[in-house]
Amino acid sequence: MEVLSCFTPYSSSSSLHHVSFKFMRSPPKPSTYSAVARMNTCGLPKKSLVIARLQLDRRTDFIGLNNGMNLQKQCQLLRNIVVRSELAGAGSHSAAYPTAEFQLGSKIRGLCFYVVASLSAVVLFVLMAVGHPLVMLFDRHRRTWHHLIAKIWASITGYPFLSVEFEGLENLPAPNTPAVYVSNHQSFLDIYPLLILGRTFKFISKTSIFLFPIIGWAMYLLGTIPLKRMDSRSQLDCLKRCIDLVKKGASVFFFPEGTRSKDGALGTFKKGAFSVAAKTGVPVVPITLIGTGSLMPVGKEASLHSGVVKVVIHKPIEGNNPDILCEKARNSIADALSHRG
Repeated sequence: MEVLSCFTPYSSSSSLHHVSFKFMRSPPKPSTYSAVARMNTCGLPKKSLVIARLQLDRRTDFIGLNNGMNLQKQCQLLRNIVVRSELAGAGSHSAAYPTAEFQLGSKIRGLCFYVVASLSAVVLFVLMAVGHPLVMLFDRHRRTWHHLIAKIWASITGYPFLSVEFEGLENLPAPNTPAVYVSNHQSFLDIYPLLILGRTFKFISKTSIFLFPIIGWAMYLLGTIPLKRMDSRSQLDCLKRCIDLVKKGASVFFFPEGTRSKDGALGTFKKGAFSVAAKTGVPVVPITLIGTGSLMPVGKEASLHSGVVKVVIHKPIEGNNPDILCEKARNSIADALSHRG
């Protein structure tokens, strides 16, 4: 076994990328080494010498290089080998530059996405703040005006960059009907198609998000429920507030996994959402989000790939047993992920 190392260009600059090739083959004939030794007199750079060496090792018709050519012809032939090799590498599907270009495009798309989200949020937050006193007087629990603005914001931000497809819209309860909505959680993008649905459900969010300017303030006006993770008292207060809101005609939304999935696999469901539904007697509406994890994976929120997001709304589930509600909801979402994902 022999290990060969070569340097291949990964961009238009003179930087080199080290690649190692390991394969089984018979040792090259001595004349091949003699031919490679003569390259030093041809004025070729070091990386080109190695490229030519690899080509000579693979092609037996160059083994007689020492015997039938003078030095000038040998050098010209070697230069041709190097040029052909470099052109082939630059144009292949596995070349690094197209990958870098794709990543650059995703980063630019992500930057534009956040710029649009930020600018539109500033303008729309003003409308939300102006209408807040009337909302608190006449629609304190559902806050329909605020959710309409949130839907507009999500549409302005999402549709230029995402293709969103909805399935099962007929399964949504009437806008005035309280319910507990649950969904899988794959990405930061999940919030956008959910807001576009236009239902006045209250999200649950960790308290640190409320500190963000504009976005955090808008979440406060929307009535988003704060939660301190790993704090049992905060979790209990959160569930009590959810029960109170549902009894007063509002809907609530849970990501039962508790956090985003890093690999797209559906995690274990926590039973808080289903306890709220069982105690209040409202239906559970399972929703499956497909595609958000691949467009903006966890830990890579600076990039946004192009693609389609599918939102599947399943038939509402009713019952007074949290365990059964949890199992049925998770099965619905898991089936959709396996068949449509």
